[in-house]
Amino acid sequence: MVFGAAVRPDGSPSPTLARRIAFAAAAAARYVDADLFCSGAKGTHGPSEASVMAEVLAETVDRSRIHLDEASVDTLQSVVAATAFARAGKYAQCMICTDGYHQPRIRMLFAMLGMPASAIHVPHGGSRRYQLKMRTREAAAIPYDLVAGIGAIWRRKRG
Repeated sequence: MVFGAAVRPDGSPSPTLARRIAFAAAAAARYVDADLFCSGAKGTHGPSEASVMAEVLAETVDRSRIHLDEASVDTLQSVVAATAFARAGKYAQCMICTDGYHQPRIRMLFAMLGMPASAIHVPHGGSRRYQLKMRTREAAAIPYDLVAGIGAIWRRKRG
């Protein structure tokens, strides 16, 4: 499961997205039977985050292993889509490819949906200021996604 990040105005991946793609490619080389689920809708610029990931990954990974979720616009939607994909494919777990600051929230959401998930270590990038900004954003997003995740579970159970 590769989580999206910004796409630059020229359609190329941002440094964050490029870092995630590189680690996903390395994981794909290590786990040769695993599929890659790239998630991320079209943002402010360029094509969808998922399609940008797929284009770069296709340079080293067989396209038949790459699956796109171009509809998800946030982390919760991406986790819900990845869980559905994993269940349909009878996968035992999802491997998370995203920055370390993002992993606790994603693991929480997968756990709430009953899908085991493990993290691929992606080292932090950017300055200390950037890291602080992202950790602060995640701290605010965890309670929000906890409530939103409970709502998603409740809606799923109601049918």
